[in-house]
Amino acid sequence: MGPTELKSMGIGVVLGLGAAASAAVGRKVATAAKVGRGHPLKHRALDLASGLIQRKYPLEAMSTYLNGLHMYADEMGRQVEASHFCIHLRHDLHQCVIFDRNAPDARLIGIEYIISEERFLSLPEEEKRLWHSHHYEVKSGILAAPGVPELAEHAYFMDLVTTYGKTFHTWQYDRDDFPYGIPQLMMGLTSDGQADQELIRRRDSRLGLSTAHQRASRADIPTPEVAPGANPWEGGRTFQTRLEEMDFRR
Repeated sequence: MGPTELKSMGIGVVLGLGAAASAAVGRKVATAAKVGRGHPLKHRALDLASGLIQRKYPLEAMSTYLNGLHMYADEMGRQVEASHFCIHLRHDLHQCVIFDRNAPDARLIGIEYIISEERFLSLPEEEKRLWHSHHYEVKSGILAAPGVPELAEHAYFMDLVTTYGKTFHTWQYDRDDFPYGIPQLMMGLTSDGQADQELIRRRDSRLGLSTAHQRASRADIPTPEVAPGANPWEGGRTFQTRLEEMDFRR
């Protein structure tokens, strides 16, 4: 390749990067305009400026978008859709922020930590009661990675099927349009007949997914043995958070 071709390639790369940067800025402006509707002009200007200027390193590090269902730890009938945005922080730990959907004006509803089976087995027995397994969520096709090619998704869920999650929701958006109350412990489904099929149907329709197809495509993923201590509600007793008044210590 001669100097002329190299120069042309360099110009092309620069123009391409410039176009990508311009597109990113355009998306930020459009998102700020959509979310900022009804806000005072000063607030809209400040939000736009900070969106363009400030780096948000934890947000930029989020590499995975997962969509699934959670149920309240003390009530199977209360199931909600959860869009996870996750960082693979360490080899045995993911951390996720959870929104009600994947949209600029989505509501932040909770957090989830995902750990390996090895790490789960090392936890104190009392701690294990806060965690749920992911074996059924993966095998059933309910847990999805929207937009990811099937081959890559399959490889990802081969690893995720043996993991465990600890989830708290800070916004009971199935009941209130405001984040009232204290964080609620959530759990995952563990067998057929538990999932709200209408909730899954609406999710699949909106995101262009097929839970049935995902289930079939993961049939070859081995189902792991669930470690004792997880999914405590299956034994008929469960755990949930509560607000308790106590003396203030100085």
